[in-house]
Order: sequence, then structure tokens, then C-alpha cells
Amino acid sequence: MNLPKSIKINEVVLRDGLQLEDKVLTIDEKKTLFDLLVKANIGTLEFGSFVHPKLVPQMANSGELFELISPTSGELKLIALIPNLKGAKNAQEKGVKKVNFVFSASDTHNQQNVQKTTEESLVELKEIVDYCEEHAMVLSVSIATTFGCPFEGEVKKERIHWILEQLAPLHIEIITLADTTGMANPQQVYDLISELKNKFPEQSFNLHFHNTRGMGLANMLGAIEAGITSFDASLGGLGGCPFAPGATGNICTEDVVHMLHSMGIDTGLSLERLIEASQKLQQLVEHATPGYVLKAGPYDRKYPVPAAK
Repeated sequence: MNLPKSIKINEVVLRDGLQLEDKVLTIDEKKTLFDLLVKANIGTLEFGSFVHPKLVPQMANSGELFELISPTSGELKLIALIPNLKGAKNAQEKGVKKVNFVFSASDTHNQQNVQKTTEESLVELKEIVDYCEEHAMVLSVSIATTFGCPFEGEVKKERIHWILEQLAPLHIEIITLADTTGMANPQQVYDLISELKNKFPEQSFNLHFHNTRGMGLANMLGAIEAGITSFDASLGGLGGCPFAPGATGNICTEDVVHMLHSMGIDTGLSLERLIEASQKLQQLVEHATPGYVLKAGPYDRKYPVPAAK
């Protein structure tokens, strides 16, 4: 396997991780998680989203959270998800400088998510590009349901190629390809990413996998084989789209870091600190999280030999 020396992790627990939780965390509780993630040396963090609070009440305090954490963020890159131009404007009013616009490759999912067709979202994206340029905001883009749609099923790779062709003239810094409900497989991931990197060699890609069917880390390896070195992950493996049936958690940050470090790939993150943060996360959401390393410990953990009876 041709492995990179390092991989960048974008932490999404404060946004994707919490948006399906029954318990709505307070600003202070989110700040507690933020501080623990900073101690783990997280470099980029999707801290929340500017969506309608009635649709995703878990994100209603994202603006206030940004005002609390941004003065102490230092070199940490803070990113807000936006579904439309209004979201970009709301983020800008709070002083957010990095935003991630999300739309779906699938028309049906996009209608469920933002009440627009994919083509309508692409039209609005051009307005968002102009707005962000005018206000010195860095814009990235996420394409949901890249590897399959819970309503339509297969999303043909030709459609992904077409979407990328529409995005190419806009010079988006980073494009995230998202497996929104864990429908991908490693061969599919490798094939599509290889094609896109060959066709759009100047474009930087980030990958977003869900572990809905237990394929998340395998799909990540398929992407690494295709040359991807940037991934989203969520502490504890929490997360899921509120508008996608069957959506469950993201690939788990501490599991991802454990796998990469055991393979000799650097992330710049502290696994020990991530496990501490994940323990606190369980307390805050008041239930067990899906991650494995928190339960079993690292692979090199040693147990005492039981005394003879």
C-alpha cells in the first residue's frame, strides 16, 4: 500500500456530531468539548452551522459559540456550515471567516435538505462565491450523497463529474465529497476519486464518510489509496444528517487516529487527549458513543496476567 506520511483531520463533532442528538448541548458544554479538542491539537474544526433553528435546534447557538471560542482559537481554523446565502450572511455578521456550503448530488436529498434542486443550489453558490469574496471569507463546498442517496439509490459517477465541471470555474479551495448515509464501498471510492483527481488535478479534495454500515474506515483506506490526505471525522463517532433516513454516525476521530498512527501515518493529534475528550462527550450527551478505541483502548494496551486460582 502506498501510504502518505501525514493526514489532516477536520473535526466535525460540534456540528455534524451533535445535530442528531436528543439533548441540545449548552454553549458552556460545547465550550468544554472545544477546550478538550484544542488540547488534543485539532487543527481545523467545524464548530456549527447557520441553518434555521427550528429545523436543527441543536445548532441554534452556533453564532454565540463562535463569539465565545474565536478569541482563544489561535491558529485553529474554525469553519461554519451554511446551506444558502442567508446562512453565509448570518455567519458573516458573527465574524466567521471560513464557511462550508453544502448541497447534494441527489436532487431528492437536496429538496429534503434545503428545498432546492441541485441545479438551483449551484446557481445560489455563484451568489455565495461573490458574497464571500466581497467580505473576505474563505469558502469551501461539500457535496452530500456523492456515493449514494437514501431516496434515489445509486448516484451515477457521471453526475459527480458534471457537478465538478460546474464548480471548476469557481476555484473553490476545498471540495468535500460526502458519503452521507454510509452507502459507499472501498472500490467505488477508489475508482471515483482516481477519476476525479485525474480530471481535476488542481482541485483539493476532502472526504467525509459515515460508518452506517461499518464501512467507514475501509472507505477511508480506499480514498487514501487514491491519494486523499484530508478527511472529516467526529469525536466518538457521533453524527448523521437530520434529513436522511437511516443516517448514523461519522467515522470516529479517535478510531481514525488510532488506525493511522498504528500504520505509521502522522496526524499531529494526541490520541490520549482525544480519548479523554470522548469520555467527556459521553457524559455530556448522556449515552454511550459508537467508537471502539474508547471501549477497548489502543492496540498496544497491555493487561496484567490474571493471578492463578
